[in-house]
Amino acid sequence: MDRIKIIGGGLAGSECAYRLAKMGYAVDLYEMRPVKQTPVHKTGGLAELVCSNSLKSTDINTSQGLLKYELKTLDSLILRVAEDTKVPAGGALAVERNAFSEGVEREIMKMENVNVFRSECTDIEDGITVIASGPLTSDALSEKILSLTGEQQLYFFDAVAPIVTAESVDKDKSFFAGRYGKGGDDYLNCPMSREEYYAFVDELVHADTVILKDFEKKEIFSACMPVEVMAKRGEDTLRFGPLRPVGIRDPRTDERPYAVVQLRKEDNYDELYNIVGFQTNLKFGEQKRVFSLIPALHDAEFVRYGVMHRNTFLNAPETLNGDFSCKKNENVYFAGQISGVEGYLESAMSGLLCAINIDRKLRGKEIILPPETTAIGSLIRYITSPNKNFQPMHVSYSLMPELDDRVKDKKKRKEEYSRRAISAIEQFAKTIKE
Repeated sequence: MDRIKIIGGGLAGSECAYRLAKMGYAVDLYEMRPVKQTPVHKTGGLAELVCSNSLKSTDINTSQGLLKYELKTLDSLILRVAEDTKVPAGGALAVERNAFSEGVEREIMKMENVNVFRSECTDIEDGITVIASGPLTSDALSEKILSLTGEQQLYFFDAVAPIVTAESVDKDKSFFAGRYGKGGDDYLNCPMSREEYYAFVDELVHADTVILKDFEKKEIFSACMPVEVMAKRGEDTLRFGPLRPVGIRDPRTDERPYAVVQLRKEDNYDELYNIVGFQTNLKFGEQKRVFSLIPALHDAEFVRYGVMHRNTFLNAPETLNGDFSCKKNENVYFAGQISGVEGYLESAMSGLLCAINIDRKLRGKEIILPPETTAIGSLIRYITSPNKNFQPMHVSYSLMPELDDRVKDKKKRKEEYSRRAISAIEQFAKTIKE
């Protein structure tokens, strides 16, 4: 019997271990907790949820609801236990944390061909290994990963500006232009008047922020300053920083704006724009409220909010194949947040896909991935496509290929995306069974 090593007992590692064991493989699952704790975990349980107990929307016509449907179709352990341990949360799937972790661990411990080791593992051997060590990977294992991938560094912090959909930006209140007319019209500029700018700054400096853990503060602030911290240094600081209007003229007035917020297209995705220089520690709700004061962003749809916290993830486009195997050693797979996906269920998904393709590899079959028209397939395409500014991402309709027939109504368009994805994932599930 083939024996497979999995390093990390979070959502991705647990999902991967369970699926491989169900397929008949012997699995050695290593979890260093509670022998060696991280700064944020509280228990030694498998699949402990740290940041939140919410797994987001269950509405099939949202990208998160669609992801749940796809995972259920593929028989995800993590989703099944989540549904068994859910608590009332309106239209979201939220779980009782301890019951959820205990449920996952109980299912894994039932599998006679899974050995769970409570110790730190840093050995990446010649056999099949899945590294699912999460965003707080130990220093010793990080060094081994660097040696394996050939990367100069892992990314030890997230300092990510918010991303909005292109269609949600008010085109009547924005314009394309490069500074001093150089480099082409690479930026979508969102001008602000004097009154608009100072009203924005006033709300920004008084907005609620996330409390950082002590171990995060030094690393993050040495690398990047949050936009709200800059604003607190003086009401005109942003006008001489990321919102400086120098070299930009509004074609509608032929005048220089008092301040300007610039949006930059995400690599290879015309539908997604990054708010340049807006790394932030504001709470998500505050980001929506305050950044919507920018006139062109009054109805902005946020695909992801800005975050600044310690993290460890690979430069996935450079290091990973579509099946989550390492380009420099295809016997080693990466799953979970370290692979460049963001979110609880996205992490579980990566572990599930690793298991499916490890099985195919060992049976001499070609890798198989869900179509790009699914939530899962489109996210895999995103993290493995060339991207010089790569940052982790969660599922989003904006990552999916456009519909064959353009649908103007946003609600109906999401329904069509979901309908197309459901058909594709059901066919994918049939292919796996065959």
